[in-house]
Amino acid sequence: MQLLLIELKQLLKKHALWQREAPSEAALSSQQPFAIDTLEPHEWLQWIFIHRIESMLAAGQSAPSGFEIAPYFEQVWKGQSQYQDILTVLKKIDGAAK
Repeated sequence: MQLLLIELKQLLKKHALWQREAPSEAALSSQQPFAIDTLEPHEWLQWIFIHRIESMLAAGQSAPSGFEIAPYFEQVWKGQSQYQDILTVLKKIDGAAK
């Protein structure tokens, strides 16, 4: 999972979707799925998904299982073929989480 997260971060940077400054605490504390009410999809990937998975792995915990995030991003980026490489990695992450 760690290698997939590294690849995901590299692709977000390649597509200029990586941010240097975190969103506000209020934006990060959204209770909605994918923080849809406060964050852009790529912000959720960077500041919530990647951060939480890396924190779990660093603490010696197993990565979570039984989730799928690629379908959400397929809908969000529908018709935006430039993000196909990111979608491919997200599908690999989903596969690793099964």
